[in-house]
Amino acid sequence: MQVNSSSTLTILHDGQFWVGICEHEDGGAYEARRIVFGPHEPTDEVVLAFVCEQWGKLGFGANMRPSLSDDREARGTELLKRPTKINPKRMQRTIHREIERRGVSTKAQQAIRDGYEAGKSDRRKQGREERLLAEERRYESRRQKRKEKKRGH
Repeated sequence: MQVNSSSTLTILHDGQFWVGICEHEDGGAYEARRIVFGPHEPTDEVVLAFVCEQWGKLGFGANMRPSLSDDREARGTELLKRPTKINPKRMQRTIHREIERRGVSTKAQQAIRDGYEAGKSDRRKQGREERLLAEERRYESRRQKRKEKKRGH
């Protein structure tokens, strides 16, 4: 019995970090892992070191199903199949839609935005309190003037 097995490593930039997509197909079963290389493009040496040292630790085959026919009989379902090729224009459109929906940001930018939002609510609360105090001061001064007018000079 011959079992076909293939593995691929695709490195791409996801807008924030350089990411490696590790795909493994073994006897009809398909698995994939996502590895983040960081904000800078990985050099050939870094990629080679990753493949030599870390590839075996990715756990491909650890949760593989025993065989295609056994699984179909047991569960009545098919194994995961390799995803079909997606048209590049369609992929680009879906990426742009996702970016518009979620926005591109790093964790640092998100933290800055959260801090700004928290400060904004504090500033609103403080402004509201200052307005109320100013209005009360104006009311008290009007009341004082009326009182002086009634007393006469």
